[in-house]
Amino acid sequence: MRKSLLQLALGLLALPSTVFAAFGITSSSGVVTVDSGAGLVIKINSSNGDITSIVYSSKQLQDSSKFTHISSGLGSVTTTTSVSGNYAKVTLKTSTLTQTYVVVNGQNNLYISTYTTAEPSVGELRFIARLSKSALPNGVTAAEVNGGTAIEGSDVFLLNGQTRSKFYSSKRFIEDQVHGVTGSGVGVWMVLPGTAYETSSGGPFMRDINNQGSSQQELYWYMNSGHEQTESFRTGFFGPYALVFNSGSTPSASLDTSFFGSLGVTGYVGSSSRGKVTGSISNVQSGYTVVVGFKNSAQQYWTTASGSSYTSPLMKPGTYTVTLFKGELEVGTGSASVSAGGTTTVNLSSNEYIPNALWSIGNSDGTPKGFLNADKIETMHPSDSRMSSWGPVTYTIGSSSASSWPMAQFISVNNGNKIVWTASSSQIGARTLVIRITSSFASGRPVVTVNSWTSSTPAAPTKIDSRGVTRGTWRGNNQAFTYSIPSGTLIAGKNTFTINVASGSSGDTFLSPNIVYDSIVLY
Repeated sequence: MRKSLLQLALGLLALPSTVFAAFGITSSSGVVTVDSGAGLVIKINSSNGDITSIVYSSKQLQDSSKFTHISSGLGSVTTTTSVSGNYAKVTLKTSTLTQTYVVVNGQNNLYISTYTTAEPSVGELRFIARLSKSALPNGVTAAEVNGGTAIEGSDVFLLNGQTRSKFYSSKRFIEDQVHGVTGSGVGVWMVLPGTAYETSSGGPFMRDINNQGSSQQELYWYMNSGHEQTESFRTGFFGPYALVFNSGSTPSASLDTSFFGSLGVTGYVGSSSRGKVTGSISNVQSGYTVVVGFKNSAQQYWTTASGSSYTSPLMKPGTYTVTLFKGELEVGTGSASVSAGGTTTVNLSSNEYIPNALWSIGNSDGTPKGFLNADKIETMHPSDSRMSSWGPVTYTIGSSSASSWPMAQFISVNNGNKIVWTASSSQIGARTLVIRITSSFASGRPVVTVNSWTSSTPAAPTKIDSRGVTRGTWRGNNQAFTYSIPSGTLIAGKNTFTINVASGSSGDTFLSPNIVYDSIVLY
């Protein structure tokens, strides 16, 4: 008897600690349940497409008051399900959108694709997972707004003496393959593998919301929006992308989604139906990251150059504008025709004019990097107490550093920044001043006074109908303003350059017309 009891106890110890349900899909009472067979169980409302429950490793990760869905919810959908071998697929359809969810047997990932024929009526396309804050309390600190007081619109807050916003969770698209939230022994990650951004808009340096910590833990993928958008929206196939569930460590961005090709997913184009572009790069000023971008009205792609050459990702067939970037500054262009299975060669050369400058402030790279507060602007509002004073400042050529020149200039905050330069007799005469800006708000543009001479007011930049620098981004329509300083203006000795932002619009403090500096060069 004792031996039998011992054998039974040993047998129980040998059993696995967790027994998972079977892989597959079941439907009951308007709810579709998808089980990975490995610890992930997802429930979807078959009437409106909302994900109403996400249980991973026996933990409920879905918020109970607001649900997970595309855009702001689809309203009414036609839902179909299928299981083919190791793949369980749920398809949600409206008249203009098809949302596909795929779970693979034995994997705790929710693979997703979005196909659109028209932009949603809300004016942006996003996937938002509204997750349980108690299960997943750890998001991006700068995007934690719960309990804060709104200080700008309904999306910038003051919390514990710091400014917070969902916009401060953003990363440049070229760097944003994985972002997520975590809790005790659990993590949920948005993974954007390969060319997931190919139908989005804005190019490699666009950035958008990834997270907001409110009463829910909100995890986003923004496919397009009007948030400092520089391009028209695209429609078509977005993805594949995935929600990855694990114990909390950051997962790899390398997810194999090639199985989409065998599942009849609307809009998916596999690798065998794509081509690529390769070529050499020359004459780019050294010391900068070189990026090559590709775009047409339907797609966009990018790659970082390796030395003096580049190879694109696999791209859909079509004709593309090819852009050479030094940092974020466009310095060359080309054209490429891509065919399925083909490789096109396009050699690129920088056409940037680099003058023999008398002096310069900052580097011409399409960013305000190195300027005052540029190291903080991505994760806090310009009014934040952690920011250095915006000025106005007086910058002395030869002794001041770029870090003392403000990265942005606002009419109502720090207009009238000055540059003092002591010139020799050989340095005066007719000269050219170039002010590069990365973005402009409310038609702001620089007007320059040199000693007693004042430039004319330049034409207004192309307007982007969005707040920019207060939302944590400097990326806009890079523009150079050139001023011909007439002979007799500069003197041997002390010269004062005063820069003011001009605009026909007005606004308070940091929402007054403004510009973001890239560089200032005199030659």
